[in-house]
Amino acid sequence: MPDRRPASGIMTALNPEVEHLVVVGGSLAGLRAAESARLSGFNGEITVVSAEEEFPYDRPALSKQCLLDGVPAPTLRDDELRDLQLSWLGGTAATGLDTENRVVHIGERTISYSALVIATGTRARSLPHLPQAANVVTLRDERDVAALRDGLTPGKNLTIIGAGIIGAEIATAARKLGCEATIIEATQYPLERALGRHLGLMLSEWHGQNGVALQTGVTVADVETDGDRVAKVTLSDGTEVPTDLLLVSIGVVPNTEWLEGSGVVLAPDGSILCDEYLETSVPGVYAAGDVISWYNAHTDRTGRLETWTSANEQGTSAGENAVVTRDERRPYSTVPYFWSDWYGRRIQFAGVVTDREPQIVHGSPEKYRFVALFEDDGKVVGALAVDEPSKIMKDRRRIGQRTSWDDALEVYRKLNETVVVAP
Repeated sequence: MPDRRPASGIMTALNPEVEHLVVVGGSLAGLRAAESARLSGFNGEITVVSAEEEFPYDRPALSKQCLLDGVPAPTLRDDELRDLQLSWLGGTAATGLDTENRVVHIGERTISYSALVIATGTRARSLPHLPQAANVVTLRDERDVAALRDGLTPGKNLTIIGAGIIGAEIATAARKLGCEATIIEATQYPLERALGRHLGLMLSEWHGQNGVALQTGVTVADVETDGDRVAKVTLSDGTEVPTDLLLVSIGVVPNTEWLEGSGVVLAPDGSILCDEYLETSVPGVYAAGDVISWYNAHTDRTGRLETWTSANEQGTSAGENAVVTRDERRPYSTVPYFWSDWYGRRIQFAGVVTDREPQIVHGSPEKYRFVALFEDDGKVVGALAVDEPSKIMKDRRRIGQRTSWDDALEVYRKLNETVVVAP
């Protein structure tokens, strides 16, 4: 089991009232919570309630090597789970929560807890007007990968609704597998929220350069079926798109319906509202991962981060805070970070975007290798790197340190002066 003990090595004071930690959700965040509780010195009982029967696995691999190579997603090994000395209840979804009596309902069964971490994650959002057809798919778990991969055979036409990160990754895989691909995006500016308008448009040009048709500013007006399968999609501008496989990739919905009546306060989008300690509105109930909106002191915003990095870090923080005394709890804040792979190139982003156009400070977009920075109030607040992994990590640290814009530019000015361009 990897050591994530605090760098100081100082053991924290445990809450003597916590004897049984229950984690609802066998995701990355859920397992990190259990692991962190043990690393904090907690020797009480830990029970993990997981709706999925499979042991936790890394979901980023689903749209990459799992889809391309047909391999299972990397999982946490059985011996590591045994090291945590926990009770694993797989294939058993929580159905209710009684916070007054500190009980989790699993159908007719109940489990009592003295501290609780919720990490139930999200599910793929659906389009209600689409027909129930065999070749309409989403991508959220390993079962989805199998259905998607079966339809991605050479010469087939894949239609993707949604030009987000996942849609782009699946278009990349489809082209490698010899399929034709069309992406449909309702807005004029793909990835505006994630990368900003300018960079979102710039990277979206890669689709056309790699043989993928990108249709922006349009919606699905009609779907024609042949038997139990979608055969053609007609767009709002009249364009007809032949379709052998239809992927819906328009975001996710938090899995929080089971919390109805529990007293746990939800945000308007259905996510769980948490404070800076990842505690919910109910004392002793914490949450982590895609399912939460929490106050991030670094950005001074309350919101969600649907990334592997945040799930990993939040689970660690929630698990520790759930078992230590309240005075020993530590707030969780972070510089947001995510990565993606498109058409053989690694995209990494740290921080936040602004309304201002970013500045290219290193490399060249035409050569598909560059760094762009975002500025706000005289400080560097965001960074995008394409095929520059070492630079983005340094930029993330500078963003976390609230480095001035001029100092950040000076770093790259000096770096660029030392770069020797081959003739």
